[in-house]
Amino acid sequence: MFETLMITFREGLEAFLIIAIAIAYLTKTGGQKLIPSVRNACYVAVVGCIILGVVLARIGGLTPFWEGTLALTAAILVISCTVHMLKMGKHMKREITGAIDKAIANPGNGAKVAIFAFVLLMIGREGLEAATMIASLAQSNDSSHLVIGGILGLIVAGSVAWAWSKYGHRVNLGLFFQVTAVFMVLFSIQLLIYAFHEYTESVEFYNLGIIDNAYWHAATEDWGPEGRIGAWISYSLVLVPISFLIYGFLTSKSPTKLASSN
Repeated sequence: MFETLMITFREGLEAFLIIAIAIAYLTKTGGQKLIPSVRNACYVAVVGCIILGVVLARIGGLTPFWEGTLALTAAILVISCTVHMLKMGKHMKREITGAIDKAIANPGNGAKVAIFAFVLLMIGREGLEAATMIASLAQSNDSSHLVIGGILGLIVAGSVAWAWSKYGHRVNLGLFFQVTAVFMVLFSIQLLIYAFHEYTESVEFYNLGIIDNAYWHAATEDWGPEGRIGAWISYSLVLVPISFLIYGFLTSKSPTKLASSN
């Protein structure tokens, strides 16, 4: 459940921030007529990603080979997402407003189409990453727990996005992305091990004859989400980011501020 909560929290937060920045900027620059295009793009992206998630979950549940492929794809998306957000996290507002300025410059209905396409692409990318990762988790977890974790993650993400829009100067998004990057790296390692474990169980890998499938399947059994070591990895997904957040909070106070407080 916690893995799903963190996935929907991170991806949901980025999506909510994109929507909030786009609507606020359009309102500020007199582009209120383009706001429905933002909403429509969100609706299409959400519906499309839900359908994609269901399809991926069913495909992944067919054979160990597809379960492994889905987990490997999710791990690649996790890593690319982490690198992307560490690069643009601090400049998110500037990136979005710059793209909106270019979209508004289109004549006639071109602005509506451009805004719709931009928001659909941005939100759809977050939804694609979340759908793939959750579909991979669905192969080895109770679906009811995934739903609860997903809903809680979206609620927390919406709350943080609202706080950012209202008290942006007080929310350290840079620290947030660093903390969740730690989670993402740990999660991607677990996904890679799980993918390899499923591949060793597949007929396709067995037919290649390049590894001892039985040996490696048994060797990685404890590393899966339900294994003994996998359980400790899951605990670390909670403890490591929290520890990093506490450390970042304590070390963010400059010597000058500490001296003045004394």
